[in-house]
Amino acid sequence: MKRMTIRIDFGDDRQLGPGKARILELVDTHGSITAAAKMMDMSYRRGWLLIDELNHMFEAPLVETRMGGRGGANARLSVLGRAIVQLYRSIEKESYAASATRIDELHRLLRPVDAARKAAPKKPGSLGRKGK
Repeated sequence: MKRMTIRIDFGDDRQLGPGKARILELVDTHGSITAAAKMMDMSYRRGWLLIDELNHMFEAPLVETRMGGRGGANARLSVLGRAIVQLYRSIEKESYAASATRIDELHRLLRPVDAARKAAPKKPGSLGRKGK
């Protein structure tokens, strides 16, 4: 399976990548940071920290939360949050489309999986070269 992932580094320790985009999508789908974090096999705290980071990274919050009620707290994407996810996913699709031929070239040059495992270095730090 071939896949390309995109991480955008804005500098100042601000990034947007597949994990952050996915948690936003899951919050949108489930209406809950807790549910989104569980779906990504992470703690609520880790999910909340990612959302908090995203909310402070852009000009307005991407996720809006509301406390209380019968079902407890809930969350939803803001208009900006949906726009950010759409922009990120568009960048992914366009990047893959522009790179598909080169990715196929790289893929054709790979060793078969079994041969790659056999050729892997046995010692940490070893490059698997003989000589010098």
